[in-house]
Amino acid sequence: MSEATFTFRVDDGLKEQFSNAAKSRDRSSAQLLRDFMRDFVKQQQEAAEHDSWFRREVQIGLDAANAGDVVSAEEVEAEAEVWRAETRRKMIGSRS
Repeated sequence: MSEATFTFRVDDGLKEQFSNAAKSRDRSSAQLLRDFMRDFVKQQQEAAEHDSWFRREVQIGLDAANAGDVVSAEEVEAEAEVWRAETRRKMIGSRS
């Protein structure tokens, strides 16, 4: 793996505080910055993957709705009532 130098300007006070905080963790500032960069890249990749998944799911829903494959509000409410009744029954049973 090739390495590159990353140079940027930062306030002297912040640099000193960061260096001290890094030393208190037995790490160098550079080690922590690399860790932060890796974490940030990972978070961005995960966010992009989630966004892609979400867009696919929405498209599936839109395609189903456009094809007329929908459930009426009444059917949803009926299923929800069954679920609520079952949940109430379990809650009462767990108190015994």
